Amino acid sequence: MHLLLLLGKGLAWTIKSLPWKLQRGLAVILGVLWFDVLRIRRQVVISNIGIAFPQMPLNDRVKLGRRGMISFCTNVIEYARLPFLKREDEAMFEIRGLQNIETARKNGKGVLMLTLHLGNGDWASAGLALCGLPMHLVSKTFKTKWLNDAWFGMREKVGLKFIAPRNSSYGILKALKKNEIVIFVQDQFTGPPIGIKTTFFGKETGTGLGLAVMAQRSKAAVIPAYTFRREDGKTVVVCEPEIPYVDNIDHDAGLAHMTQVYTDQLEQYVRMHPEQWMWLHKRWKKFKY
Repeated sequence: MHLLLLLGKGLAWTIKSLPWKLQRGLAVILGVLWFDVLRIRRQVVISNIGIAFPQMPLNDRVKLGRRGMISFCTNVIEYARLPFLKREDEAMFEIRGLQNIETARKNGKGVLMLTLHLGNGDWASAGLALCGLPMHLVSKTFKTKWLNDAWFGMREKVGLKFIAPRNSSYGILKALKKNEIVIFVQDQFTGPPIGIKTTFFGKETGTGLGLAVMAQRSKAAVIPAYTFRREDGKTVVVCEPEIPYVDNIDHDAGLAHMTQVYTDQLEQYVRMHPEQWMWLHKRWKKFKY
C-alpha cells in the first residue's frame, strides 16, 4: 500500500508541475475518452440533461454532457494538486462574499454552508480553509483505511476537517458550538428515512433533511455557496447572503419547506453553470417509502 501511495504522489507531483494549459489539455483528452470512447454513464448524463432542460435539442445535450465530463476530469487533475497546496497558494482562488460568512459568525452559533457538486467543491473548500476559516465537511468515508487516510489526509493538511454522515449530529453541533463552519452538499438523491420528497428542475426526487434539521435545532445561519472554474484555471467561490429559516407551527412541514427552499437555490446555481455540474449522478431516482 505504501508503494501505491508513493506512486500516486509521484504522479500527482508530475501533473501539478505541468503548466495549466497542459493540465487543461489532459482533462479534455480524459473527458472525451470517457464520454465519447468508453461511454461510461453517457446515457445517464444525457438523460439527466434532458430532465433539467427538456427543450434542449439532443445534439446540444450531447455537447453539454461532453463539457460536463471535461469539467469532471479537470476536477480529477486538480485533486493531484491538493497534496501540495500551501497558504501562499491563496492566489489560485477568488473568494466573493466572504463578508456574508463573517456577518453570520457574529451571532456565535456557527455557520451551515449549503452547496453542491458544481465546479470543484473539494478544491474550493480547501481554498476557504486557506483563508483561515474553520471548515468541516459532512462526507462519506471509505471502508479501506489506507485509501481513507490518503483521500482525507491531503485535505486535512490545509485545515479542512471531516464529519462522517452516520450519527453526525454530535460532530456538527460540536463544530457549530465553536462557531465554526459545517458544509452540507445537498444536490444528491437521498431517500427515506433521512430524505424527503422534493422537486428539482420540476421533477420529483429525494433530498436529505439533515441541513434543515440542523438549522432548526441550532439556529445557525445557512449560507448558500457555489464555485466555478474560470477559463484561466482560477477557482471562484461565491458565498451568498443567509437564507433565513422560516419557522412553521407544524415542525415537519417547516423542515420540508426549508429543504425545498435549499433545493431551489441549488437549481439556480446549476442553471448558471450547467457545464460544470456533476451530471453523472442519478439525481432523479424514484422516492420509495
